[in-house]
Amino acid sequence: MRYFKREIDKELEKWRLSSGHKPLILRGARQVGKTATARNLGKKFRYFLELNFEENEELCALFSKSTSVDDICENLSALYKVPIKDKETLLFLDEIQACPEAIQYLRFFYEKRPHLHIISAGSLLEFALRQVPTLGVGRLSSLFMYPMSFDEFLLAMEEEPILHKKKTASCRNPLPAPVHKRLLELLKKFILVGGMPEAVAYYADKRDFSGVREILGDLITTYYDDFAKYKRRVPFLRLRNVFESVVSQVGKKFVYSRTHFSYRQVRDCLDLLILAGLVIPVEHSSANGLPLGAEANPAKFKLLVIDTGLYLQLLGLDIKDFLLPGTNWIVNRGQAAELFAGLEIIKYSFLHSSPKLYYWHREKRNSSAEVDYLLAQEGKIVPIEVKSGLRGRMKSLFIFLKEKTAEKGIRFSLENFSSYQTIDVYPLYAISSIVRKT
Repeated sequence: MRYFKREIDKELEKWRLSSGHKPLILRGARQVGKTATARNLGKKFRYFLELNFEENEELCALFSKSTSVDDICENLSALYKVPIKDKETLLFLDEIQACPEAIQYLRFFYEKRPHLHIISAGSLLEFALRQVPTLGVGRLSSLFMYPMSFDEFLLAMEEEPILHKKKTASCRNPLPAPVHKRLLELLKKFILVGGMPEAVAYYADKRDFSGVREILGDLITTYYDDFAKYKRRVPFLRLRNVFESVVSQVGKKFVYSRTHFSYRQVRDCLDLLILAGLVIPVEHSSANGLPLGAEANPAKFKLLVIDTGLYLQLLGLDIKDFLLPGTNWIVNRGQAAELFAGLEIIKYSFLHSSPKLYYWHREKRNSSAEVDYLLAQEGKIVPIEVKSGLRGRMKSLFIFLKEKTAEKGIRFSLENFSSYQTIDVYPLYAISSIVRKT
């Protein structure tokens, strides 16, 4: 599978060139591209050595029985006939969750071989990190990976000119109608394909949605197979049931009772799904000031799933609903639009930390209001509303602006760049234009 440029490549290049780099952990759900990204970076080193602890369980003995970092390096170099030299070698420890001893050794690589470049990654790595007594504060770095963003999808589709046009547009400088229409069509395809690299690579090469659906189906099966590995005390069928309940409630306040399990049972499942990176919480915030998390209510939240393609596949989408011509393809699919928006915000905002998303909801009789997302921008709170059509009253946005004395709001929809009073309107495909300002 050919490699496509990723946003994280820029961060990895900074890490490679930094004189004070630390051992790096690539974190994220299964199949989001961690291994391919590390291999791509390896091309910039004179030497590259990749170890896979799941494929070769005997490798773990090198870490458990060695007495020092230098001893490990000498043994690996002799075994694989690859020099392990400071500043010249990238050592990639893949599926490191299968070797807790290797995880614990990461801190010692920083202390004893600070000029050696070392990256680790793995499936279900977050579970293994929870089991390690200590990783050494300040001795490791992390980068979080997610499925591909819409901008990355455009690059994979060889649409660099239209990506450039999108990036130069603004509310004062909207796109020409044909360009806007073309971007909406590409957005339609992206929401259907999703950002999982294997699915994107197949579609970029074959332009075949049926093959994409087969790939997504296989990925879902893989995730379900992983459920048995999460924790023995959580039955597989319960975990699957809760996950499917999350899928059915995307874009809505999560209701525990819809799962037919107790609160504690559901909470345990949600904790595992969030830890695995398959589910992302969006917490309610009163939004009276920054930071937004200071007034977050962890008992009141919505949940997102990791990818729009997987989401629509899990819902049993009829592709014909999306492929019919016209611009109203996403109308009555508000959840898909809200999911896409939330995921785009995450992909451009949270490379160095785990994602933190917030929304606002006022519950008053005959006067309820909800803002889909909240951004902290230039020391101010910016409310965001996501619409799946071309028009909308924006009632909730105006209520928020009045109650919180906020200066402006943002609406994402299928409309071209424009503005209404204190509301800036951006097309759904232009979320990166806003998030990169934060």
